[in-house]
Amino acid sequence: MPLSRFRVLQVGSGIALDYCGKLFADFGADVVKLEPPGGDPLRSFPPVLENKESGTFAWLNTNKRSVTETPHALEALLPGADLLLDGRALDRSAHPAPSWPDVSHQPSAHPGLATTTISWFGDSGPYANFAATEATARALGGLVALTGRAEGPPTLATDCQSSIIAGLAAFIASAAGLYGRSAGSRRFSVSIHETAVNVAEYEAAVAWDAGTSRRRPGVNRFGRNYPVGIYPTKQGMIGVTIVTPGQWRAICAMLGMPDLAKNPRYALNTDRLANAEEIDALFQPVWTTRTATEWFELALEYKLPMAVVPTMAELLEQTVHRERGAFVPVRIGDAAFEAPVLPQHLTLTPPRAGGTAPLAGEDHAAWFIPPSDRPTGPAPRETLPLKGMRIIDLTMGWAGPTAARHLGELGAEIIKVEACQYPDWWRGTDLRAAFIAEQKYEKIPWFQLMNRNKLDVTLDLTHPDGVALLKRLVADADAVIENYSAEVLRKFGLDYTILKDVKPGLVMLSMPAFGSDNAWSACRGYGSTLEQASGLPTITGFSNDPPTMNQTAYGDPIGGFNAAAALMVALLHKQATGQGQNIDLSQVECMLPLVAPALIEQSATGRTPPRIGNRHPLHVPQGCFRCAGDDAWVAISITSDAMWRAMSTLLGRSDLADLTAPQRRDQEETLEALIAAWTEPRDADEAMSLLQAHGIAAGVVRVPINLVEDRHLVERGFWHRLDRPFIGMHWQSSAAFREGPDACPVRRADPTLGQDNEAILSGRLGLTREEIDRLAAAEVIGTVPKPRRPQSDQ
Repeated sequence: MPLSRFRVLQVGSGIALDYCGKLFADFGADVVKLEPPGGDPLRSFPPVLENKESGTFAWLNTNKRSVTETPHALEALLPGADLLLDGRALDRSAHPAPSWPDVSHQPSAHPGLATTTISWFGDSGPYANFAATEATARALGGLVALTGRAEGPPTLATDCQSSIIAGLAAFIASAAGLYGRSAGSRRFSVSIHETAVNVAEYEAAVAWDAGTSRRRPGVNRFGRNYPVGIYPTKQGMIGVTIVTPGQWRAICAMLGMPDLAKNPRYALNTDRLANAEEIDALFQPVWTTRTATEWFELALEYKLPMAVVPTMAELLEQTVHRERGAFVPVRIGDAAFEAPVLPQHLTLTPPRAGGTAPLAGEDHAAWFIPPSDRPTGPAPRETLPLKGMRIIDLTMGWAGPTAARHLGELGAEIIKVEACQYPDWWRGTDLRAAFIAEQKYEKIPWFQLMNRNKLDVTLDLTHPDGVALLKRLVADADAVIENYSAEVLRKFGLDYTILKDVKPGLVMLSMPAFGSDNAWSACRGYGSTLEQASGLPTITGFSNDPPTMNQTAYGDPIGGFNAAAALMVALLHKQATGQGQNIDLSQVECMLPLVAPALIEQSATGRTPPRIGNRHPLHVPQGCFRCAGDDAWVAISITSDAMWRAMSTLLGRSDLADLTAPQRRDQEETLEALIAAWTEPRDADEAMSLLQAHGIAAGVVRVPINLVEDRHLVERGFWHRLDRPFIGMHWQSSAAFREGPDACPVRRADPTLGQDNEAILSGRLGLTREEIDRLAAAEVIGTVPKPRRPQSDQ
């Protein structure tokens, strides 16, 4: 197993913590989970199986050992651990009075021990001591405001989602620290809130570009495009994402309405969105003439980004996932069920196919002998852990570029390869002469966010010289990441079978929607397509609404986090053995951990939990409540009887103070109305502050454009102002992880097209002036896109 040489000690309670530990354990690390007497509180997280163990907990803790937390256990384990994962701040009720020192903040006690702490808001800033839940952290992170009914309330996601992403962020940083530990041990921290902002930042960038935030478009509407939504068919549901003019013409033709595409009233996305109900009325009778599977197969022929939107029962039966081993057996005690495998599909060293989770405190573990290669002290702060690593970035859009960005934040050198004929489509798809003349391809805020800390070279890969030069770059690289459509690199002679001979030991990651070499490999997809295909919308939202999608291209950033994690596993294996490998990352599989609790319940019981809107199976009440002002809301989660007593005090209803959770559930609608009456006349920030002062988990539902003004993010230095050619000063976010108290430095703004041609081709590859001039004359390289019709129209 690729991580079998590492020993990981995990303390605390939280889904983010457990998922980070799962990534280590399922790839072979010896992970010991310290649990308080009586067990981790997550052992009661839904679904609870017949043997009274939590299915979600079991899935999160496969292949780990469980030791009851005592001072003696800690003394026996710390000296031999490579890494401490510390999540005690996530659930202070599980650790009200720690009986041992805060090792993660006392480096002198164990100078060679790497540590990663995970918390809701970090250990500094105005929110550091806030009571929090998944709902309130996501609300403050900008991931709630734009989802749900246009009139409100905004829709909260099901639990686990931001915590899973934070667990990935913690793993990426921790793995990078272990990779670079020859320079010394590393101490990282991860904020779930800042991880959420890393997903919401795209919507913030869209708003910066427009100069204003868009409104919540409503259920079964998405962003600025139409049609994007989920529609009932003859059998099952079909997910549709139509963005480009070419796709609009194709879907009209597929539905037998080619003349509709010629109607000038529907020419632009904005026109179609304004007339959405009218077009829905035309399309819906046609959708019901075929099954969802039949429409999906037809969409493959038309090269349209569509997907079957499965229920959890249907998802478990899909042949493509079965053939790829996406669902694996999990056991705890005498209970067994199926759950998602880790999606990091390394072809040489895959993750364990399921496993057994420990019962509370069933193990006795001691590592008295320190690891032979554990550092003797901390690494210098100025030396980033991946310094010296080189990655060739052949990706476009969001998912691939952000994967490379994560490793760039940690010090890897990222060489982004574009072509003047086909630059990254996030620079703009409309490459007509006017667009180029205005240099708009250098002024796209979302491109700037995803491509900081990178070099940029242009190479026309349809030209033999471009192919030859790329191979020379690969020959000096550690890894390649690509997200081209299926078969493109093979046609260029640049797929893994070729490049592994160019660079023995090469790690190469590809990230198609459904993985490679299967019946659905040719499926084209946006981030919304990936979400649709995962079934997540079928468990999100209110029961009387259509399946509800998140209002960002959710699959893209999640694919990026998973790709970076997969690269780190493969690179750690290469570091130890010299072996490279291909990584076949299915971006739909990357979404499956987000539906894990519902999928586990379906597997274990034969039923899926009903959609309950903004309510929560354990936190009663929970919801988004309107505040004073235009579309202003605050998310509130009552997680305990003590928190409810504080809430009843604020409400002036001492007569309700002693209601237990089951009693509150019986009166949930009445209690929600009381809370709504309390919040409605108050400013959202004022309401949050009052609630938090009483220990109640609450968070303002931040609109993404306002995140740059959030006082917590500002005080923690999360936002940066950078200067760049063509645009001047602009906003940059920070990584989801940080080493020490400060945010990861943005060492360089995103590159202009071909900005580093000279430095790379001459300085690295040794080309002469004459050779570079010849390449430019042949348009193999350049710094300006070549005018043509929009990519979407071809």
